[in-house]
Amino acid sequence: MSKILILVPARMEASRLPGKPLADIHGVPMIVHVWRRAMEAAPADVVVATDDRRIKQAVKEAGGRAVMTGTHHRSGSDRIFEALQIVDPESKYERVVNLQGDLPSLDPQLVRICLEPLDDPHVDIATLGVEITDDEERHNPNVVKIVGTPAGEGHLRALYFTRATAPHGEGPHYHHIGIYAYKRAALEHFVTLPPGVLEQREKLEQLRALENGMRIDVRLVDTVPPGVDTPADLEKARQLLARHGGQTH
Repeated sequence: MSKILILVPARMEASRLPGKPLADIHGVPMIVHVWRRAMEAAPADVVVATDDRRIKQAVKEAGGRAVMTGTHHRSGSDRIFEALQIVDPESKYERVVNLQGDLPSLDPQLVRICLEPLDDPHVDIATLGVEITDDEERHNPNVVKIVGTPAGEGHLRALYFTRATAPHGEGPHYHHIGIYAYKRAALEHFVTLPPGVLEQREKLEQLRALENGMRIDVRLVDTVPPGVDTPADLEKARQLLARHGGQTH
């Protein structure tokens, strides 16, 4: 089995919820909940990548590992790549997961599912999607849609990602879930690429990979893991974790 590293980028700056990674959920900082979910997710090592020593200390006190990264990064991919170089200068890890630090109620199984497309030698990056059932989501530019062609049951090859309602015509639309699994060589290549024209237009980093001929495959799942971006989201996360005794499964 390929050696897997799950990296969790976490920054304190968040306009809608300042100090988000350290937000209290039943006496535990949110970033620690995410670290715990990641530890349950796969036979992998987990490291939090942060630019704030308070986050690093919170993870350390919980028994986890965190590394300090720079404040200059344009994207989460750049941050996790710096963390990868710190954690693994000898290139022991073959697959790298970028798991957002605002998913405290994540079902760990989603990380395992996300890694599956990387078994195909032609796939560079893997991610997740879910069929849209709410018409408001279909037309909401904050919901990123996947335009893809079927590549097996519950599996798409991504052709495009967009904030528009696409593709046109009869048929399903898919909501993109921002969890990524990279082959190491693909991540190393990706961070050397300049921002793409479509990436800058749509404000979607993953388009840089498609614009440069990299292959992204998508596994379809049943639900979108609830992220925490606002105080209302944080309250929902507290309620959800309370119902499950601090666990999500």
